[in-house]
Amino acid sequence: MTSATTAVRVRGVAKSFGGTRILDNIDVEIAAGTVHALVGENGAGKSSLGKIIGGYYTPDEGQVEILGRAVARFSPRDALQLGVAMIHQELQLAPELSVVQNVFLGRESARAGILVKGDMARFEALEKTCDFGISPLARVATLRIAERQKVEIMRAIARDAQVIIMDEPTSSLTEDEADRLHEVVKRLKSQGKTIIYVSHFLDHILANCDNVTIMRDGRVVRTSPIAGETKKSLVDSMLGQEAEILYPALPAAPAGDVRPVAELRNVSTDAGLSDISLSVRPGEIVGLIGLVGSGRTEVARAMFGADRITGGEYLIEGRRSEQRLSVRRAIASGVALVPEDRRKQGLVLTQPTRFNVSLGTLGAISRFGILGTSAEVRRTREMIKHFGIVPAAVDGRVARYSGGNQQKVLLSKWAVAKPRLLILDEPSRGVDVGARRRIHDFIVDMARQGVGVLLISSEIEEVINLSHRCYLLSDGRIFAEEPASSLTVESALHRVFLEQNSHRNRQEGAAP
Repeated sequence: MTSATTAVRVRGVAKSFGGTRILDNIDVEIAAGTVHALVGENGAGKSSLGKIIGGYYTPDEGQVEILGRAVARFSPRDALQLGVAMIHQELQLAPELSVVQNVFLGRESARAGILVKGDMARFEALEKTCDFGISPLARVATLRIAERQKVEIMRAIARDAQVIIMDEPTSSLTEDEADRLHEVVKRLKSQGKTIIYVSHFLDHILANCDNVTIMRDGRVVRTSPIAGETKKSLVDSMLGQEAEILYPALPAAPAGDVRPVAELRNVSTDAGLSDISLSVRPGEIVGLIGLVGSGRTEVARAMFGADRITGGEYLIEGRRSEQRLSVRRAIASGVALVPEDRRKQGLVLTQPTRFNVSLGTLGAISRFGILGTSAEVRRTREMIKHFGIVPAAVDGRVARYSGGNQQKVLLSKWAVAKPRLLILDEPSRGVDVGARRRIHDFIVDMARQGVGVLLISSEIEEVINLSHRCYLLSDGRIFAEEPASSLTVESALHRVFLEQNSHRNRQEGAAP
């Protein structure tokens, strides 16, 4: 392959952090005008390779060529000037600025150094390409994580880059939104752009990529055309062994007359929920299915005391709180939440692994207000072994962990707490197939121990296969309850889209 047809060439690249080699002798060539996937388990090095190409890391060894030009010491600004833009898995936005300000940050319309009003017209043209339906004037801090991911995508496209690195671009999107993103990818490819696509969604890779590079333990296993691959062949190469892609068997559902561990009765909240009624029994996994904005996360926040309940009743173990529920009271009552944004809402990234594991249960390992360090270290080591956290360091720097290993640390925090109700909001977001399997096993194990589990995921297949019952939501309301065994991905999607359209028609009909 000559440089004329090569967008990116990586030769002998190596990178280490703190004595740990995360990339070792990497050789990759990415053809111009193609969609090239990077896949591997968390910690395999794919995101780190993307950050080297995007200028965020400088390699310790080896060479990188971008569009025929060799680069030495590299920065994101240098990369952008060479025509490379990166969409990060952990979003890099300015929360207090508007959507349009974020999209054109550093690329604002200006004349003689003075800002002019051309950005709105540029945004409208960009929106026609992306069709994301985001208000340009909305403050990013008010957006859901899925909407923020769309802003990140629009910002990369707005820079008119020739090489766009997409790190887990669909991790917070519904299937419908992911399909729209993939249409954008096709249009970019038809314009001669090169897309480096980092993802754990193997179905998306098989359907939308031209070539794939498989990585394991910081090395390249192989690079091949996607036409010769299957989901199983990718997983086998990622894990280094033959693997079956299966969901764990669920324990038997509890009897219908068992008292719920948690129950909402006609609950409304100041976050937009209306007349919500649901229950979760001990040992039962209950799934919530709905589009982004349907109210799934708002249900989780209300049950965790993070959003104020304005009407109806919330019962935990059959008891109604007479005081306003707070997060502290919810935790004291045995409620745990794994939030969708692990970095901002779940972990303390300035603290090591053991602090994050112990954060929810400090009282249990303290005496007279003094933390029992030996107990903390012992529990953390047990969790590291149980979840396979890498690196296996009690005082590891969580901020530098891969997304999957950060998620394992977050799950460990609640595993040691032994909650009565475990709420999981996007528990497998941005994690690889191996970590996903451990997370699924953890969910089922918690149910076997008698914990009630409320499961929220944009992957409807995941919800259906891991739940006993499912509630279907739209526009802040539950409109159906079904046994999970009676649902398919297609039937569930059809029903939520139909309900959403019916709700909008009713609203329009009621308008004066």
